[in-house]
Amino acid sequence: MSSTQSAYWRGFRDGAPFVLVVVPFGLLFGVVGTEAGLNLAEVMGMTVLVIAGAAQFAAIALMQENAPTIIVLATALAVNMRMAMYSASLAPYIGGAPLWQRAIAAYFMVDQSYAVSIVEYERRPEMSLRERMAYYFGAISPVCFPWYVATWAGAVLGARIPPEFALDFAVPITFLAITAPMMRTLAHVSAAAVSVGVSLALAFLPYNLWLMIAAVLAMMVGARVELLTARRRGLA
Repeated sequence: MSSTQSAYWRGFRDGAPFVLVVVPFGLLFGVVGTEAGLNLAEVMGMTVLVIAGAAQFAAIALMQENAPTIIVLATALAVNMRMAMYSASLAPYIGGAPLWQRAIAAYFMVDQSYAVSIVEYERRPEMSLRERMAYYFGAISPVCFPWYVATWAGAVLGARIPPEFALDFAVPITFLAITAPMMRTLAHVSAAAVSVGVSLALAFLPYNLWLMIAAVLAMMVGARVELLTARRRGLA
């Protein structure tokens, strides 16, 4: 087996455990989407075009509240602003790949693929660009494609899924599994603390506006702390 193939299957193996939360996550969105009044084509269209569970849930919730379209779009964008940070973090490792590969990587940029890829790249700095891309595509294979299938199944089965399955557990479990291991620096912890604190303090705001405010402030604080930390290291 070539080094590229080995990297792909290593990525596939590292991404495979996320199936345990991606499938119920997708099933839940399919159910919620149909209950909100979307038909199967609309549910699948949203899943394929957006491919971001948290943003999709936020948008659906606001649509049910008859929120203005601009608020729905702004909230979904705020939720997904972390993808810009993910991209910036991965750029030094895969930024030299051909445009078509970067375009595919950008489309399939999800929390799980980023989480396993950045850890692998930092742990194996000797990896070639081809191996890094192969690993990334391996990591998304057991995550993104089951997401499509699970969403379709949830939309088709709908209310026939027993409530005892408690599919909604997948949402918090997914993000806990992703974020907890990444709390490695003061900047990470500061951003997380600010986002939680601001979210709780502004929870009374309508249309989930607290979400956008918390996301922006958390990124600002995290970036500031990272800058101050870097300066201190330079002075040490």
